[in-house]
Amino acid sequence: MSAPQITLTVRHTPSVLDSRRGVVRLHPEVLDALGLMAWDAVRVTGARVSSALAAPSDAEGVPGVILVDDVTMSNLGVTEGSEVVVAPAEVSAAKTVTVAGSRIASVSLSPHTLRLALIGKVLTVGDAVSLLPQDLAPAPGSDVPAVRGQLSRAIGMTWTNELLTVTATEPSGPVAVGPSTVVSWRGGARTGETEPAAAPARAGTTLVRSTPATPHEDFIDAEIVEDEQIEEVAEESVPPLSDLAGSESAARKLAEWFDLAFHRPELLAKLGTSAHLGVLLSGPEGVGKATLVRAVAQAEKVRVVTLAAPNIAVLDPNVAAARLREAIEQATRDEDPAVLMITDIDALLPASQPPPLATVVLDDLRKALRSKGFAVVATTGRAESADPRLRAADLLDRELGLPLPDSKTRTELLRVLLREAPLEAGVDVGPIAERTPGFVAADLIALRRDAALRAALRQRDVDEPRISQQDLLDALTTVRPISMSTSDNLATGGLTLDDVGNMIDVKQSLTEAVLWPLRYPDSFARLGVDPPRGVLLYGPPGGGKTFLVRALAGTGALNVFAVKGAELMDKWVGESERAVRELFRRAAEAAPSLIFLDEIDALAPRRGQSSDSGVSDRVVAALLTELDGVEPMREVVVLGATNRPELVDPALLRPGRLERRVYVPPPDAHAREAILAASAKNTPLASDVDLAAYAATLDGYSAADCAALIREAALTAMRESLEAKEVTAAHLAKAAKTVRPSLDPAQLAALEAYAQNQV
Repeated sequence: MSAPQITLTVRHTPSVLDSRRGVVRLHPEVLDALGLMAWDAVRVTGARVSSALAAPSDAEGVPGVILVDDVTMSNLGVTEGSEVVVAPAEVSAAKTVTVAGSRIASVSLSPHTLRLALIGKVLTVGDAVSLLPQDLAPAPGSDVPAVRGQLSRAIGMTWTNELLTVTATEPSGPVAVGPSTVVSWRGGARTGETEPAAAPARAGTTLVRSTPATPHEDFIDAEIVEDEQIEEVAEESVPPLSDLAGSESAARKLAEWFDLAFHRPELLAKLGTSAHLGVLLSGPEGVGKATLVRAVAQAEKVRVVTLAAPNIAVLDPNVAAARLREAIEQATRDEDPAVLMITDIDALLPASQPPPLATVVLDDLRKALRSKGFAVVATTGRAESADPRLRAADLLDRELGLPLPDSKTRTELLRVLLREAPLEAGVDVGPIAERTPGFVAADLIALRRDAALRAALRQRDVDEPRISQQDLLDALTTVRPISMSTSDNLATGGLTLDDVGNMIDVKQSLTEAVLWPLRYPDSFARLGVDPPRGVLLYGPPGGGKTFLVRALAGTGALNVFAVKGAELMDKWVGESERAVRELFRRAAEAAPSLIFLDEIDALAPRRGQSSDSGVSDRVVAALLTELDGVEPMREVVVLGATNRPELVDPALLRPGRLERRVYVPPPDAHAREAILAASAKNTPLASDVDLAAYAATLDGYSAADCAALIREAALTAMRESLEAKEVTAAHLAKAAKTVRPSLDPAQLAALEAYAQNQV
């Protein structure tokens, strides 16, 4: 008996968590029809044949589609909207796997680390495969946190964008990589073989000499290399100061300090002071702190010795202290001026519970700073996360901060990064910059690499491939800012406010409160007013409040932190307040951003009426503190949603907090028609379906109910035949018998009364 197979339509997965992990998503009913369990392997046939792990998609999704990422599309030789044939796959355990990759990957990654990255994946010869571990359903023998750390240390923060090509497997056909698989680089070492011993290295130390700049991508911090690689790093290009958009002020100050300390010490001596120079340089991860130091040092003809604090923080204290002294000796052994740059100093000297080694480190730095022609620059993500003793007058007595790039700065950075790249005519980086809120230089480099990958896959046989505007836009679906790397993305499905049916007043209120401050900041400044800090959306359940927030996120103008109220509650004293502070801190780092607090009535109920030992009262106080903080929130908007507005603490609804209250009414017949049409956008409807007439019969149905009707009608068609091509009026009629209206008339009346009282 032949294996079952089904023809499905390819759609790009909206989930960043699935991207580049060798996973496809199938509707649960399709999995059942194929006789598959979750995480079984499937064979997918397009222009090429490839294999992947199959996971269930949202049961409310369209049954006739397969959700795949960009790499899988390339492996199949298809584009979005193409049809592929899906069937169960016969997968063998891999004995050997050989791959090819970029020079940096093949040089930096041992076969052992490579195997750890590939464990649990299903591979086919000729396929591209990423280094992202298969962490959705980890296979036995995998250690995802460990391998992520190894990959990051070996390649740098852009390891997630590396792609390999499977060149050979034993046995042939689809194979699954396991703990016993022998993995090797093409023409290189294999797991299980003895690799040449490396020369002893002073781990964590890099000497970087200034060299003439060339237009390359080195906005990110260089990785730590061994002694024999110092010369290679010395030849690494450092961008000129003119290319460091957004850092001009910090660069100017640092250059002045270097000039005085290294080239004019006699001037300081005449004024009765010494040439002591210690700087604490803070800024978001990936913003280019180390690159700024190197660029200024190059301009001032100063050597830079780099010490990565995270690398020595994990060592034995005696060894770590020795590494620090070796780095200081490297910087001070010549007569030439030198800077010791300690990256991520907070890993070695944290503000809370500093290790005993901290005293030794501080003493060594204090003594070294008395040396002539020597300075220390320490970098950190947040100045307050580093040991406050570092700011002593005889240590790092000066501070500099690099801000998060705004839209204008991102535009300039993109122009610099794409200056030497072959672009198609008409490429405009302005719209790309507007859709990259929270992106730093390292994120924009990753964006460029992803766009180049897409251009290469699209133009495999072209002699002179070029990056198009669409390549850059498509790359935005995959690349996330570093500041959002620990946050779940709010799935937008490509929605914008234009996709929201009706709700004209609601959309206008949200546009004014959320988007206007980002698009027209000059207007607010000219009129001398601050934009609204927060909005409360209230309305019946299923009315589209979350849908509206997804549409706002779909504009690409801001990052969205979506949290349900109950998720921040914790029984331990102080933990809920800490979670609130952390949420606002992350939002500020990723600004412009939107904090969406769903079910805010559970998070911030009226104080004094709870029996939870005061947890809710403390959370409300924490929210009020963040909203009214001494430092005003810049480009951070808070949006709460509830269907019980009367339960929310009134203090949160005062001016300067969630001051805009927007009622999201239940949909009328016209709105229901628009919702049905939007829900059926990808569902083929028969000619006998009249959505306008059908919507008129749906009194009491919420927006969620209308979407459920379309979904149930499609499932009804599938129950009749898995090869069904369209949904008919009869299918909709049957669906209406299953999906009943959920709106409660009594609750609607109460919400209408509340809305009237706000007028």
